[in-house]
Amino acid sequence: MAFAENFVAPPGFRADDYLIRPLRVTDNQLDYDAVMESKEFLRIWEQSSWPEDDFTAEANLQDMQKMVQRHADRHSFGYTVMNLTETECYGCIYIAPTDVSWLANSQVTPLADAEWSDFDTSVSFWVRQSQLANGLDRRVLDSVHVWMSNDWPIRRHAIMTVEQFDQQVTMIDSSDLQRAFRLVDPKDASPSLAFI
Repeated sequence: MAFAENFVAPPGFRADDYLIRPLRVTDNQLDYDAVMESKEFLRIWEQSSWPEDDFTAEANLQDMQKMVQRHADRHSFGYTVMNLTETECYGCIYIAPTDVSWLANSQVTPLADAEWSDFDTSVSFWVRQSQLANGLDRRVLDSVHVWMSNDWPIRRHAIMTVEQFDQQVTMIDSSDLQRAFRLVDPKDASPSLAFI
């Protein structure tokens, strides 16, 4: 399901050492470079063989065109994380309603005192592997959580990741967020965790 027809997604924001803005097809080569550098843990995050070793920039462009169209259609929103000069992609952020098919088909188990029905938006993201050592993933998590809380016209959001993506789970566990839900989609090898 898409966001409402009159829904306006915020344009992004600029932090001290990176910026976040909607994906554009012209970002393809920078995005592709980030994807291929990070392919080993993206396969865990995606729970698939994507991106394959022979994944091409042309195939990445097709994926980006779909994401840009979903953004335009308000089905879900894709943002890029860039350096301030927009010459290097640091990762991506995906924002979707909680009734998208993979979430709607999941068995949800509460892990805290929260009701899944109170959440209308899910947020997931990845940061390229070379930026993990400097803690960019944690800075993006913290700023995106505040951005979603302050600037998005939504009820509540949950930060999502795959349970077996140990690096990201450990990073989120070290933040002020808490594990609130465990979601099992029958099609996925690993459950997902939702943090609030």
